Amino acid sequence: MQDINKSFDIPLHDIKPIVDIQEYSLYIFLGISLVVLLIILGISYLIYKRIKARNAFNIRAEHFKIINSLDFSDTKNAAYTITSLGLTFRNDSQRHSEMYDNIAQRLEAYKYKKEVDEFDSEVIGYIEVYKGMIDV
Repeated sequence: MQDINKSFDIPLHDIKPIVDIQEYSLYIFLGISLVVLLIILGISYLIYKRIKARNAFNIRAEHFKIINSLDFSDTKNAAYTITSLGLTFRNDSQRHSEMYDNIAQRLEAYKYKKEVDEFDSEVIGYIEVYKGMIDV
């Protein structure tokens, strides 16, 4: 029984003690993962902005398209449409504002009556000049 109480603290000569090794691979992995995640998010954001800008509704382009496709045979409807949609381009410059006021004044004769005549050539000329001034 004496052997059981014997101490096991035998000095070992060939085995070296445990040494702490500085291991940074987890931090390097987390850093690289963070950088890759930021790059992916940045690219995703740029793609989203590009798609959104491409599909964005441009009210000026739509109004310009409607004004260009107006049927002058329906005089009353054309007068109302040009007056209402022309406001979109009125504040582009002082020249646009003056031209819009001139056209709106000339179209008054075609708006508030039950039956109206066709546009005269002068009014059609002013409308065409105004359409030519519009930049979309």
